[in-house]
Amino acid sequence: MLAAAVDAYVAMRRAAGFTFQSEARQLASFAAFAEGRAESHVRVSLAVEWAALARSMPQRARRLGHVIRLARYLRAEDRAHEVPPAVFGAEKRSRPTPYILTPDQIRQLVVAASRSGYRTLRRDTYRTFFALLAATGLRASEAIHLRLDDITPPDGLVIRCSKFRKSRLVPLHETARAGLERYLQRRLAYAPAEPHVFVSLRGKPLLLHDVEVAFRTAARAIGLPDSPRARPTRHSLRHAFAVQALQACPDGRDAITRHMLALSTYLGHAKVADTYWYLEAVPELMRDIADRCEHFVTGGQP
Repeated sequence: MLAAAVDAYVAMRRAAGFTFQSEARQLASFAAFAEGRAESHVRVSLAVEWAALARSMPQRARRLGHVIRLARYLRAEDRAHEVPPAVFGAEKRSRPTPYILTPDQIRQLVVAASRSGYRTLRRDTYRTFFALLAATGLRASEAIHLRLDDITPPDGLVIRCSKFRKSRLVPLHETARAGLERYLQRRLAYAPAEPHVFVSLRGKPLLLHDVEVAFRTAARAIGLPDSPRARPTRHSLRHAFAVQALQACPDGRDAITRHMLALSTYLGHAKVADTYWYLEAVPELMRDIADRCEHFVTGGQP
């Protein structure tokens, strides 16, 4: 039965550390589709037909990609399974170049957040929230899920089971720690029973949607662009942190390698390639790379 084979494949991927939620649902749907045609093996025609049921081409490509990986896994033990070709194109579009905020824009954004809305805890919440993202490179979701006992005085912030089910420790600069402590002095009086660090005016943890609205409001207030092709988002604070860390990288091939690996771990990236993606975001970084390459090609040392 194809359903049993899918279950075994899903169990293997989860044992390897992947959450594999939506993929598992998609593959279960494909197995039911195939078994409805009295087929117990992956067939190219069935896989393409099932994937084509999706509305858009990117969705079709992703659906077929799930089946391709399943077929490769199953074919290792049973050659009767067929591996479909990627007839709908690449699953993933190239990542857009991130919008990088300058240090001055970050300062303006934090000030704008501190003046947005009524004179309530909301101002302190988003001022501290955005400043923390810029100072630590946290994902917005990680900051939202921070709890009071995740703040460890000697070490920093404990980020528990984040995007890739990994926990890590994020050090805090003394200025960031001082800003967080000032916020908590007011916030604890407002919602003493709530264990999360950042709370809304309802006394509950922040929602990602509310964070996005607050960011857009502050961005408009300081005149940042608001077009689909060039628009900063809450992720821009994390991107800015990563780029500043790359710009501070010491010289030397070995030092650069260690720096990239350390930054990748610090940011909680699953692959170091995700960290190298930031190199394309800033012309100065790309120019430095080109200069080093030219120096090496013309006989200099790397």
